[in-house]
Amino acid sequence: MITVENLTKTFAGPTGPVRALDDVTLEVAAGTVCGVVGPSGAGKSTLARCIPLLERPDSGAVRVDGTDLVALRGAALRDERRRIGVVPQGDSLLRQRSVAGNVALPLEAAGAARAERAGRVAELLELVGLADKANAYPDQLSGGQRQRVAIARALAARPRVLLADEPTSALDPTTTESVLDLLERARAELGVTVLVVTHDMAVVRRICSTVAVLDHGRVVEHGSVLDLVTRPGSRTAAALLPATDDAARHASGHAVVADVVLTGEAAAGPLLTETATRHGAELALLGGGFTDLAGVPVARFRVGLDGTGAEAAVAALADAGAAVERVRAPEVLA
Repeated sequence: MITVENLTKTFAGPTGPVRALDDVTLEVAAGTVCGVVGPSGAGKSTLARCIPLLERPDSGAVRVDGTDLVALRGAALRDERRRIGVVPQGDSLLRQRSVAGNVALPLEAAGAARAERAGRVAELLELVGLADKANAYPDQLSGGQRQRVAIARALAARPRVLLADEPTSALDPTTTESVLDLLERARAELGVTVLVVTHDMAVVRRICSTVAVLDHGRVVEHGSVLDLVTRPGSRTAAALLPATDDAARHASGHAVVADVVLTGEAAAGPLLTETATRHGAELALLGGGFTDLAGVPVARFRVGLDGTGAEAAVAALADAGAAVERVRAPEVLA
C-alpha cells in the first residue's frame, strides 16, 4: 500500500516559487497498477521522485506499508528505499557495464554475495526475455531492450513497490506493448505494487486499475478507472472512452438523447436493444463504440430514443447498472 498525504513541494523559479505539488493525497492499494497522468508540468514526475524520497517534499507524508518515509533519515531511509524499485525517465543504464552488471547494481549496493547476485540476475533476465543479452552492453541494445533492462534492475532487490516514470516514452507500439506486459507481469507474478507516470492514456487503458489525474500540482481525479469512466464530466472518461461529440448533429430529431456507459458483460451483451424493445421504444445509435480497460470490456454510446416508452427505457437502463447521462438541448443542437 502506498499512501500519500497532503504532499507539497515547491521549487525556486525565475519569477518566484513554483508549487509543483499542492496538497496531494492519494492511495494505491497493494498489488495494483495505478497510473498518474496529466498535462506537462502537472507535477507527475515530481510526485514519482517524492515517493521514494529522491526529492524531499516540503510537507506531508509518504507511507509505504505504513512506514512514513518522510520521517526517516540515514540508514533507516536507505533500507526503505531498497524496497522501492525506480525506473527513471529516459535511458538510465551505465554504458560501461554489461546488461548483467547493470541489473546487479542494487544487489551490490545491498551487499549481496556473488552467488546470490548471479542467481538473481539470471532469474530477472529470464523474466524480461533478455537472458541471451547478459554480456551485451547498453549501446548494443534497442531502446525497448534497454527499458526492459532498467525494469529488471529496479526489480533486483525484490521491492514491494515499482515506480516507472514515462516507461514507454519514445517507444514504438510493439515495444510499448512488451514493456507494459512486463509491468503487468511484475504485478501479477511478483506481487509488486506499480505506480506508472505517463502522458499516454493508452498506458492507463492497457494496465491500470486505478488512476490519479494531476493538474497544476493538484489531484483533480483519483479512483478506480471503471468507476471514473461512469462519472459525468470525468476527465478520465473523456480520455479513455470512445468519443460521442461528433454524434450531436444527428441527435436533434429524437425525443430522448443520452450517453450510456456499459461495463463488463453489459458492454458486450444486448442490454440496450433488449431494454428499448421491452419498453416499446425505438432505439438509434448515434455514436460511440467499444474499448477495453485493463481487460474489462467497456462501451459508450450516444443513443436516441423515441416512442411512448423512451423515458421508461432510459430509467430501466440506469436501474440495470448503466451510467446514463442525458444530453442537454443546447448540446444536441450544436
